Amino acid sequence: MQPIDFTKAKQDGKGFQFPGEFEITAVGSASANLPTHVPQLLERAGLHVLHESVRHRHSGAGNFVSVTVSFRCENREQYEAAHAALRASPDIRYTL
Repeated sequence: MQPIDFTKAKQDGKGFQFPGEFEITAVGSASANLPTHVPQLLERAGLHVLHESVRHRHSGAGNFVSVTVSFRCENREQYEAAHAALRASPDIRYTL
């Protein structure tokens, strides 16, 4: 995967602004209890999870579930750590 150059966005005042609240969505097997598992993984990564924001939706056939969670982070490293923590789980197929 190629790193993304955010230099132009920063100059224009666009892009991610830290510190801030962000959403992350994880998609995985419906049998993996992801609505509980995803916030736990983010907390283990040292992030402040906004538990009231957790929502999930099952796929049409019910085989998969997407879980969206809001969290606070102070810098880009924490944001990237959130994605890395979720992607490291064998129960999660991808993150958005």
